[in-house]
Amino acid sequence: MKRWNDKRRSMEFVEVDKQAHKMLTAWALTRLNSRDMNPQDRLRLEREVIEGGLFDYFYRLIITDIKPPIFYQIKANPEHFRKLTSWVLSELEPRLQPLGKEFWERLSRYLLSPDEKSLARDILDAAHLYASTWEYNLIKQENPWDEELLEIESSFRDGLTKHEGLTGVSELKNAIVSGEKNTLGRFCQICGQLRFQKRWSQTPRIPETSVLGHMFLVAAYAYFLGLAAEACSARLVNGFFAGLFHDLPELLTRDIISPVKQSIEPMQGLIQEYEQIALSRLILGPLAKDYPDLAQRLTYYLGLEVGSEFADTVIVDGKIAKITPADIAGPYNHDRFDPKDGELLKICDSLAAFIEAFVTLQNGITSSQLQQAVWRIKTMYASKAVNDTLHIGALLADFD
Repeated sequence: MKRWNDKRRSMEFVEVDKQAHKMLTAWALTRLNSRDMNPQDRLRLEREVIEGGLFDYFYRLIITDIKPPIFYQIKANPEHFRKLTSWVLSELEPRLQPLGKEFWERLSRYLLSPDEKSLARDILDAAHLYASTWEYNLIKQENPWDEELLEIESSFRDGLTKHEGLTGVSELKNAIVSGEKNTLGRFCQICGQLRFQKRWSQTPRIPETSVLGHMFLVAAYAYFLGLAAEACSARLVNGFFAGLFHDLPELLTRDIISPVKQSIEPMQGLIQEYEQIALSRLILGPLAKDYPDLAQRLTYYLGLEVGSEFADTVIVDGKIAKITPADIAGPYNHDRFDPKDGELLKICDSLAAFIEAFVTLQNGITSSQLQQAVWRIKTMYASKAVNDTLHIGALLADFD
């Protein structure tokens, strides 16, 4: 789904990239604005932010052809907006039913009450404005004659100003609008650069996808599979954000396809070693100086203490421990252990890669790499089940 497609631009902007950047930014704002909360209230806020971001994305997928100015006019008329939203819900319902009645009720309630005030909505709105301004800054020099852009820029700037009561928004606004160099602005700027890196960079594909967009899809899959696996709130939250950040090291090494990583046995470990050194120097180190809590949480999501983001982990008595997938689904499936799925995240990463390859083949573009990827992933998960009701092999068998 393309963005800014009525403007001259030297690169394509797509909705999934924008949503990824928005949610990366929302994560930072959520952590900063929940520092004084107890663990359960923080988890509740994080789930509201995650689901709100997913609900917004679903809505955008349906109304993709409506330009923002027209949409805002519709939104200003309650009757027209309710009609539009009712139609959107009718389009979404058959696709989202497998996620359960409670999820559907939360989505319906959220979309039908857009003016409801909450901290989660404020965070998502601020993150949306930041990510949109980031895109705007890339295209404004290419459209000097476009009078509409001045109005758009003003609305973004004024919107961020209204949210300056949130911790972190002033730093983001000063960085994106005034060019101020600050730690939070630099971190969110760096995250946005992942949209420039293409997945399967040496393999022609339609549509192309970026590392940034891939991260968002893996995060969404992790949340959905977590719901199906009856994960506790902490597992759901950690699964989403671990998925959202799992390829952050590729800022430093670029996307290296699995066959290359695995062709020489020491290659994967060597790449991981370089990634960790560069991560510490360029991202985690600078972030730790001003936001040590953010750096610490990122370290947990990336699995740096246990050697892999795909390891199942918990925190017991303040210490991180690796456990088995059976344990994380059993005795450690409780918020107090701060559980983070590793194997499930790997499944979601593979599912995203499978979809990328499968859709390209369906669109008539073929190559041995794409065909091998589809075969390899189907074979790998043919007999894999997460639980009695969630069978990965059966899920993949639907794609023929």
